[in-house]
Amino acid sequence: MGNLELNKKIRELLHLREIPYREVNHEPSSDCMTSATSRGEDLKIGGKTILFKGKNGFSLFVLSAALSVDSNQVRKILKSQKLRFATESELMKEVGVSKGALPPFGRDILPYDLYLDDSILENQYIAFNAAFLTQSFILKVSDYLKVVTPKKICSFSKR
Repeated sequence: MGNLELNKKIRELLHLREIPYREVNHEPSSDCMTSATSRGEDLKIGGKTILFKGKNGFSLFVLSAALSVDSNQVRKILKSQKLRFATESELMKEVGVSKGALPPFGRDILPYDLYLDDSILENQYIAFNAAFLTQSFILKVSDYLKVVTPKKICSFSKR
């Protein structure tokens, strides 16, 4: 299941800012490794997007798909001892996507603060499922940074 409206918003934003991207249609993939294999790309360029719920609501965190998130660092960033992953039903209710289809866009498209791990900046490209488990977009990180407004770029991955 995907969110056509969200997919269109991403396309419109990229088109409006004249950002080139490559679209890859593939078998459904809800985990990072399967997505990378389906795209024919290295796992590390995948933008793993996680919706966390802290004491002040939901926030989006994006890191390289080759890494794991450090929840203690996320707690410090959000200044929230209460922290959990959004549930499948919350993902569907909040964004209209299933696990694995959440694109890495904050307030430019979605109503959440966006935090980028510095691992994203280590790659030339970022790849992500574009609101569908069967469709990915791949674009240059330098271009991605032109269309997102992160609240903070910092380190919250486990190395």
